[in-house]
Amino acid sequence: MNNYFGTDGIRGRVGEKPITADFFLKLGWAVGSVLAQKTPHASVIIGKDTRISGYMFESALEAGFLSAGVDVGLLGPMPTPAIAYLTQTYNATAGVVISASHNHFQDNGVKFFSAKGFKFSNEDQKKIEQKLSQPMLSVSSENIGKAIRHQQSLDKYVDFCKSSFESSLNLSTLSIVIDCANGASYHIAERVFLELGAKVVAINNTPDGFNINKNCGATHTQHLRQTVLENKFDLGIAFDGDGDRLMMIDSKGELVDGDELVFIIAKFWQTHDRLTNNKVVGTQMTNLGMRHGYRNLGIDFIEAGVGDRFVLEKMQAFGAVLGGESSGHIICLNKTTSGDGIIAALQVLEVLVKCNKTLVELKSRVEKYPQVLINVKTTDKINLKKNKALQQAQFEVEETLGEGRVLIRPSGTEPLIRIMVEGRDLTIIQKSAQKLADIVKNN
Repeated sequence: MNNYFGTDGIRGRVGEKPITADFFLKLGWAVGSVLAQKTPHASVIIGKDTRISGYMFESALEAGFLSAGVDVGLLGPMPTPAIAYLTQTYNATAGVVISASHNHFQDNGVKFFSAKGFKFSNEDQKKIEQKLSQPMLSVSSENIGKAIRHQQSLDKYVDFCKSSFESSLNLSTLSIVIDCANGASYHIAERVFLELGAKVVAINNTPDGFNINKNCGATHTQHLRQTVLENKFDLGIAFDGDGDRLMMIDSKGELVDGDELVFIIAKFWQTHDRLTNNKVVGTQMTNLGMRHGYRNLGIDFIEAGVGDRFVLEKMQAFGAVLGGESSGHIICLNKTTSGDGIIAALQVLEVLVKCNKTLVELKSRVEKYPQVLINVKTTDKINLKKNKALQQAQFEVEETLGEGRVLIRPSGTEPLIRIMVEGRDLTIIQKSAQKLADIVKNN
């Protein structure tokens, strides 16, 4: 069992263990030591999102890696998926992202990518944890690593994103609002869509270190919706703070979530013989309506645990090229190695342009069941399997729903219990979800 690594790297409140400068110093050393044991002349690249604490943790990690004899390339603010790509481009042994994704600026964390652009395996994480339990010892002076700042990273990633869009097409028929969440996509996303010909308005693209994800981005789409409607644009695109999530708003102001976007891409790819093995990977949270939709199209739906890392593992195991989550992590494995908001958005826009359809039209062809999500904050770990009152209530709810689902699970990134109830009757599922939430709160 890992002491530090969660479902998406290491994350927490800045200043509270383990999200402290001294820990990140030792973490850099521990990761660097593990890499150096496997690879002579190991090197890493480090990127970060726009939160104020990124400067501190960047310096700490850099010093840790250098003390382990590992060379460091600094990229500055860069989306998480850009690190996955650039790790391969720069032939680095590993890539590092300093980010807490969709969380507010008070939190931060770190994610790691292998030389092939995939997140570290459980085996790698265990080796790092073992190293962290040992005293930190620097290499000799002549073996200390060197640090450089890569200047062309932004251009390389912009070109890579554009290359994922069919070269014979352009976006000149579309007007788009882009919400950058005051995060790592602030200096990249607008440029990509402009250079492909779209009319673009960018919002929440002036990060100050504190406003990342604040009432904006993929987790708060009200501002984007308002801007799309006021300007009568075709659609809106929202990223989260580190650029690996995608949500869209259609011209009517309706949200188009990750489930729907994956379905839209899957249907198009199936028609054009791009959906390798005719499989799509989702999660426990994937809407029941989507599952029925895939069944009707003859597409095999494969369920993974919640978290893009688990989605990717299932994709690799079953040979799927498309997978994602309702939260907006969408992985196009025939384009890149990780969830990438910009690249996923381009795949949806390619469907619009090639089929001459609006996002409203494409969304209308996706039937979703009503779904209610409630997050209950917790201070202590709750053993869900031993909570008999909760189990009984869940059984009663499932009996009432008939055709529907209940999912209760702890968050992998925050101190929350997540409750999801899904069914055909919105009133019933709202009451059912609240009933379950009340039981969790009182335990």
